[in-house]
Amino acid sequence: MRRVAFQLKVREDKIEEYKRLHEDVWPDMLEALRRHGWHNFSIFMLPDGVLFGYFETPSSFEDALAGMATEEVNDRWQADVEELFEGMDVHPDQKMVEIAEVFHLD
Repeated sequence: MRRVAFQLKVREDKIEEYKRLHEDVWPDMLEALRRHGWHNFSIFMLPDGVLFGYFETPSSFEDALAGMATEEVNDRWQADVEELFEGMDVHPDQKMVEIAEVFHLD
């Protein structure tokens, strides 16, 4: 499994809404994530809305994103959350910035 980390920024006035949405993620969205290799997936947030996401995948970040891009449920989810992020002119998953791993202790 490859460990992947990414970063995004939620608008400060939308932080609570973002948290509420993630209390009850759609079951078909969860299934799509699993189907495309998003395992052990967590999202962390700093008080200012900076998100740090982490997941493990059998392939690559690019493959995991490309798989989700084929899912209608992902298109609906991205459209619903797009307004919650800063500087979005495309779906948020297209703006995810991968963070390079520089250390790992197993």
